[in-house]
Amino acid sequence: MSTTIDTTELPYLDIAAPGFAMASEEVRDARERSWIARTNYGYAVLRYDEVAALLKNQSLSQGSARWPDHHGVHSGAFHEWWRKNLLVLESDEHHRIRRLLNPAFSPSMARKLEPEFAEIATELIDSFADNGECDFVRDFAEPFATRALCAMMGLDHKNWPFIASRANTVGYALSVSIKEKIDEVDEAVRELYEFVEGLIEERRADPGQDVVSRLVHFSESGDKLDAEELRNALVLMLFGGMDTTRNQLGLAIQTFIRNPEQWEILAQRPELAKPALEEVLRVNPTTRWVTREVIEDFELGGIEFTAGTTVHLFTHTSGSDERAFPNPEVDITLEDRKPHFTFGGGIHHCLGHYIARADMSQALPILASRITNLNCPGGDTWLPDSGNTGPISLPLTFEARG
Repeated sequence: MSTTIDTTELPYLDIAAPGFAMASEEVRDARERSWIARTNYGYAVLRYDEVAALLKNQSLSQGSARWPDHHGVHSGAFHEWWRKNLLVLESDEHHRIRRLLNPAFSPSMARKLEPEFAEIATELIDSFADNGECDFVRDFAEPFATRALCAMMGLDHKNWPFIASRANTVGYALSVSIKEKIDEVDEAVRELYEFVEGLIEERRADPGQDVVSRLVHFSESGDKLDAEELRNALVLMLFGGMDTTRNQLGLAIQTFIRNPEQWEILAQRPELAKPALEEVLRVNPTTRWVTREVIEDFELGGIEFTAGTTVHLFTHTSGSDERAFPNPEVDITLEDRKPHFTFGGGIHHCLGHYIARADMSQALPILASRITNLNCPGGDTWLPDSGNTGPISLPLTFEARG
């Protein structure tokens, strides 16, 4: 039996503060002092082993369901969609919908799409590689992420600006500033609903081999998604599929700017694309934390967790915890790294991780093969360093490889 810890002695982190930063001395100091910190939203778990344990703890449920309500948003299109999508569902309902969606996100589907992902990446970098500068989000990350999503869903690529714009707006809802943007977010969700409903009708009339056609088929078979579940799943795909890849590619470039020797290794050894991506996901993930809620009292490491408590599991700090990674610096040549938690864990492990890994592991070596001496001259803007983050604008200068 462990000794109960006086929680008033724990470090405190204001994770809603405008200047809060995961890679700050404040957060590193908190992790050195304790495996857990108090926050203005409950607890933050900072170290690898405890994050691993709590991701699988059955006394916790997915805690993001109450995210809008925590921030004063109690109704509206986003609120209704959010509380019914797969990210926040639990128990039998979650298992049933996930089982029906799984075939659309299989490893074989991801491998099948890799050549098309590579073609998109090549086309985009052809448009700016000789210029010596670009805005990486505008010119590559956003169109690549959205067009890769179009390829997966069997959509005409002309739809990518619409999808990107609405997904960007919905992304504001994952920030601590959700209430300030909620009217725009609600309108974007409504527009995505309309788009998806038209898409479902098209696939019913003219089915293909794409993901949407498969899901429409599942909605009409014996063990099925109902109309609302299908619509909500497709809106989640449009939002999550674009938002995660765009943000993570921007964070990857930031990471390689800070580690230029690793960029050169990737350029010389494109077969290291997958471990290169895993290193970026480990040290600089777009998902800074995953949220859980205590559903029954339990104790861990001297901390009494009571039902109703919110717990943020810090994927960012767990990925650089020297207790789990004795050499935490980025090294794409290292083997046998422990798994990171960027895609979550337990029953809520990200459904689309095979697709996300496939598209980004195609993009990164193609980029490395074409441009070098990457720098950000300034003018970059970023989403808050909370929940999900990434660049809004990322100006780059570089040299084209001969």
